[in-house]
Amino acid sequence: MSKIGDMLVMKKLVRLLALVPVFLAACVDTQIAANSAASSTFISTLPAGVLTIVAPYQDLTSVRIDPSDGCYVYRYVGPVETTFLPLRSVNGRPICTREAQTS
Repeated sequence: MSKIGDMLVMKKLVRLLALVPVFLAACVDTQIAANSAASSTFISTLPAGVLTIVAPYQDLTSVRIDPSDGCYVYRYVGPVETTFLPLRSVNGRPICTREAQTS
């Protein structure tokens, strides 16, 4: 190759390397901030009525009430992501603080 061709290749390589930090910054886990802010909203002591009907396989240390529907949800830490799932009774129904709205 000529010197001009080599310089063009080098310029492209430098530009590509300059963009690497930008691409890596896009991979930062934004759930960490969301989970730390939500941790203060967890219910420390569940009502006795909820404790008597809740299914045993759920994490009761990180329960909160979903404001959109009034149902209890718990934090599930899975192999890929952390999400909130409905807290269910032993018969499989979600446990809520108010009646479901029918439309």
